[in-house]
Amino acid sequence: MTVLLEGLRVPEELSARVPAEQRGPGRGRDDVRLMVSRGGEVAHRAFRELPGLLRAGDVLVVNTSATLAAAVNGRLGAEPGGERVVVHFSTRGDDGRWAVELRAPDGAGTTLPRPGGPVGAVVRLPGGSRLVLEEPLAPGAVRLWWARPEVDVAGLLARYGRPIRYGYTERDQPVAAYQTVFALPSPDGAGSAEMPSAGRPFTAGLVAELVSRGVQFAPVVLHTGVASAEAHEPPYPERFEVPATTAWLVNAARAGGGRVIAVGTTAVRALESAVAECGVRGAAGWTDLVVTPERGVRVVDGLLTGLHEPEASHLLMLEAVAGRPALRRAYAEAVRERYLWHEFGDVHLILPEEGPHRMHC
Repeated sequence: MTVLLEGLRVPEELSARVPAEQRGPGRGRDDVRLMVSRGGEVAHRAFRELPGLLRAGDVLVVNTSATLAAAVNGRLGAEPGGERVVVHFSTRGDDGRWAVELRAPDGAGTTLPRPGGPVGAVVRLPGGSRLVLEEPLAPGAVRLWWARPEVDVAGLLARYGRPIRYGYTERDQPVAAYQTVFALPSPDGAGSAEMPSAGRPFTAGLVAELVSRGVQFAPVVLHTGVASAEAHEPPYPERFEVPATTAWLVNAARAGGGRVIAVGTTAVRALESAVAECGVRGAAGWTDLVVTPERGVRVVDGLLTGLHEPEASHLLMLEAVAGRPALRRAYAEAVRERYLWHEFGDVHLILPEEGPHRMHC
């Protein structure tokens, strides 16, 4: 994969190690910075200023997938003892299997990458349950494997799971720290292995202010799988839903001159997976769509997102929305102005340079 931001170095100290509300007395989730890109222009604001940057008739498309406590300790092998592993439950398949990633504990509360497999390997889980590795998620894949759990995974995660955590964070956090204000539990226990983090800074008060100004919210669901924190692989197929009511809201906004702004790359993937000949339709199932500059975006006018590592595959989606020169300038500014990266960090609002894109019917 071509590295879009080759040469950009993000200093380690720019990793957000704890949630915003834990970085000082009196701070809240919305106490993060907001970088605003509009074409070649970059402005630096506070996230609480977002209502003043949007206008009546705009639609914010939000992912309502709840974050799972998707990390569980285990041991390899059917007999006592065996190698210690951490199982990251990524995606529930239609056949009851789960895509899982096996990680090696690093002794400091986080994990290191390790290959999955082999076929038939048994992982013993807390409470006397186990899962059996059956096959790689895709031919040639070594990280994610389809596994058949011999247990109700929702119950297992509720009792023994904890949120997936990476080495740049300071300590474990409760699962509540990884839920957005938009999160809704799924009746079948499905959810996101990792938080749809662009929505994290929103609070109930900020949502109410946006609604009072005429900004509408349109929900979608995309259950995010486990990211490839080290390899930066393109996203695998994920389950999504765009309700018919959301399609109606988006189409009405576009017809009335409003802008469609996705909150997070997951919302872009879901919405762009439901593109019809003339706007958006209600849709549900699995999406393997990878939004690139070559494919472009069809219905999304703007994007609110976190800051991604220079090697991240998500940057191709950002380039599709913002354009390469604007994206490079914004990221150089983010480093210069010492923005914070990752799920507890600052956010980036990409707005269209001119009027919203329109599909001709």
